[in-house]
Amino acid sequence: MLAKRIIPCLDIKEGRVVKGVSFVDLRDAGDPLELAMRYNEQSADELVFLDITASHENRGLTLELAKRLARVLFIPFTIGGGIASVDDIHDIVTAGADKVSVNTAAVINPELISRSAERFGSQCIVVAMDVKREGDGWQVYTHGGRRPTGIDAIAWAQEVTRRGAGEILLTSMDQDGRQTGFDLAITAAISERVNVPVIASGGGGTIEHFHQALTTGKADAVLAASVFHYGQLTVPRLKQALRERGVPVRLTPEMEEIGLP
Repeated sequence: MLAKRIIPCLDIKEGRVVKGVSFVDLRDAGDPLELAMRYNEQSADELVFLDITASHENRGLTLELAKRLARVLFIPFTIGGGIASVDDIHDIVTAGADKVSVNTAAVINPELISRSAERFGSQCIVVAMDVKREGDGWQVYTHGGRRPTGIDAIAWAQEVTRRGAGEILLTSMDQDGRQTGFDLAITAAISERVNVPVIASGGGGTIEHFHQALTTGKADAVLAASVFHYGQLTVPRLKQALRERGVPVRLTPEMEEIGLP
């Protein structure tokens, strides 16, 4: 069984890390480079950096951030926000990112997924999905959660994987920032229907929440922000607890030495 991944997420606005609830009421959480170094030292499996207002404000890419991160990080990282073309993806990858995340642009032009996967490889292309429960289903939103699309989340997940997406970053807008648990229903529904890894995002607040996402929700990885940024949990502590519950996770030799199982 493949190891499950623990991924801190850093939402970027105007060069700072911010966090809100259901995509609103943002508050400052620190400097992106300082937080990245903290998670690097904690042996997070990956990091995700999302410029959460780039598509909405039609700003350019955070190339300088990617270059700075590539110089100091020893773990893979993904950058998203404002990516609208194959050339944009080329610039981000060239700057040092291991993966790119696309959301709004993929909905506007699904062919972007196909062309970028063909050029850079599916392993490089993450499709982010911001979803909200609508009746008996879930709808996809774009532009930082500001615009409903009328697109069914499960159908969209299946389409993006057919087009070559190598991974899905699935965020429940209903649960985002609330720390009351992941949306297990949509996480499991999509995990069961696609053949690529699914990252569960939105709602992680306790160790049990993460355990449920990786077991009941059938996610391949869990992503969180507030619970890590404000010190409620650390990556090593979460990995220790998951290992004790029988979830396969990657432990470094340093973790073994300090007594993690």
